[in-house]
Amino acid sequence: MPSPIESIIAAGTKIWLDSVDPDLVRANRALGASGATSNPIIISDLVKTGKFDDQLAKLLKGGLQVSDAAWTLTDKVVAAAQEVFRPVWDETKGDDGYVSFELDPLLEDAECTLSTEERSARYIELGTKWSQDRPNRMIKVPATPAGLGALEELCARGISLNVTLVFSMRQYEAARDAVWRGAQRRKSLDAFKSVYSIFISRLDVYTEKYVPSLSEASQGQVGIVNAKQIWRANQEFWAGKGTPLKQEIVFASTGTKRASDPPWKYVEALVGSDIQTNPPATNDAVQSSGKMFRRSIDELPPPEVLGEIAAKVDAAHLEQTLMEEGLRKFADPQKGLLALLETKLASLG
Repeated sequence: MPSPIESIIAAGTKIWLDSVDPDLVRANRALGASGATSNPIIISDLVKTGKFDDQLAKLLKGGLQVSDAAWTLTDKVVAAAQEVFRPVWDETKGDDGYVSFELDPLLEDAECTLSTEERSARYIELGTKWSQDRPNRMIKVPATPAGLGALEELCARGISLNVTLVFSMRQYEAARDAVWRGAQRRKSLDAFKSVYSIFISRLDVYTEKYVPSLSEASQGQVGIVNAKQIWRANQEFWAGKGTPLKQEIVFASTGTKRASDPPWKYVEALVGSDIQTNPPATNDAVQSSGKMFRRSIDELPPPEVLGEIAAKVDAAHLEQTLMEEGLRKFADPQKGLLALLETKLASLG
């Protein structure tokens, strides 16, 4: 009998790990995970463990500035995860086996004085730099005005993209259209690969706070409904484009936030297609659940639930609120990482 995670994969879902911790990467690859994602929170937390103190000491002693040392280490950690998943990338001819590398979150920090156009240019510069000679690396760009402004050129340059911090259909459509414009500028679509990371559980946290009037049937379903509607739009858009590789949705933020919810709530609701990037604890809970999972991605709540969500949830306010929160969640750990490295540099004396 297949394991719970094997049943999810057999139903058509790819499992990516929401971590690049070397030990967790190896363990989850053994369970069936076929890719991974990273972000500033993950890297910062890894550095705090002390696992990379020796590497950091060498980088800092070698004369690198703190910021350069942080990004050099990030590059090394992501590259090590890429080696684990490279066989998957080879076997699928570039359709799976990726590890995502997130660009500098401080470009979206409130203290950044660059204009939107200057930030876009910087995303293009950094994306080009950090993707060079890394075939199974995806460059992660946020669906902010500056990030969206960089997507066409990045894609035209042959870079595989993971558009992150997507909370709404508007963001998804803007990102997808920009990426497709860039793809059409390529000489060939053979290696064209893009994914769109739709955040899920954070939407339900938002509605509990800002839309408490939702009925019991609707509260806790907004993230799932939004993700499924975007998934369907993505399926329909790419159906006639003739791309050799799949352009997919990444179902992100799949860890539950409410103690009353089973830890596999979002995982179970989104089985059957595309990619789930799950926190290690969520994968562990799924694997120990003993459940066999089946395709559910096509199933939506009753029309009255869909109607209530559409009527009561202000998509524009939701997007703005969660984007501001999301950018802080990535910028603050990056600042913390740099401060930590400053301390380590001082201790090297």
